[in-house]
Amino acid sequence: MEQAVPSSPLEQVRARIASAAKIAGRKAADVTLVAVSKTKPAEAILDLIAQGQRVFGENRVQETQDKWPAIRAAHPDVQLHLVGQLQSNKAEDAVMLFDCIHSLDRASLVTALAAAQDKLHKRVPCFVQVNIGGEDQKGGCAVAALPALLAEARAKGIEVIGLMCVPPVGIEPAPFFALLDKLADDNGLAGLSMGMSDDLETAVQLGASHVRVGSALFGSR
Repeated sequence: MEQAVPSSPLEQVRARIASAAKIAGRKAADVTLVAVSKTKPAEAILDLIAQGQRVFGENRVQETQDKWPAIRAAHPDVQLHLVGQLQSNKAEDAVMLFDCIHSLDRASLVTALAAAQDKLHKRVPCFVQVNIGGEDQKGGCAVAALPALLAEARAKGIEVIGLMCVPPVGIEPAPFFALLDKLADDNGLAGLSMGMSDDLETAVQLGASHVRVGSALFGSR
């Protein structure tokens, strides 16, 4: 009996995750697909929701405030993750809007998020973003500074569930994903937010718990 060929972009991405997980001896269900819907209209998001997607990622607080209240009111079971850089002065808005933050990367943001969580009586799980390639233009905590930042976050009551990275463009990502996995293991963390449209298979095979996929689901911006 022939296997059905995945037809929609969502089915194709899910099939890619499942295939990579099988190769690695993992369960596809252990990998959360975060559909990165930045710059995409509500109609495109609602189409994915209708197909069963329940976890979405946005890059900007302002865009999320404009776009998501009506969607979430209609679909309260949808989770919303912040996958872009966060300014400290937007911490309170982020805590209100998001179910998870992937870009905790500095002490000032730890302080701002801790204060916002205490004020709003809401705990938001966070990934610490690591500047895994040591790139000046990218956000993320330096590898050497990671233990201190984790200690500060934990001391202030932030629930750190893992590490996140964006590897350098144009270089084989596997060593960077493997390093993030080692850093997480060394620091007692299970979550790994890594892998996007072009490299999600490598990320899944190297232990990703969350993959952040935009263009493969929504098309190019």
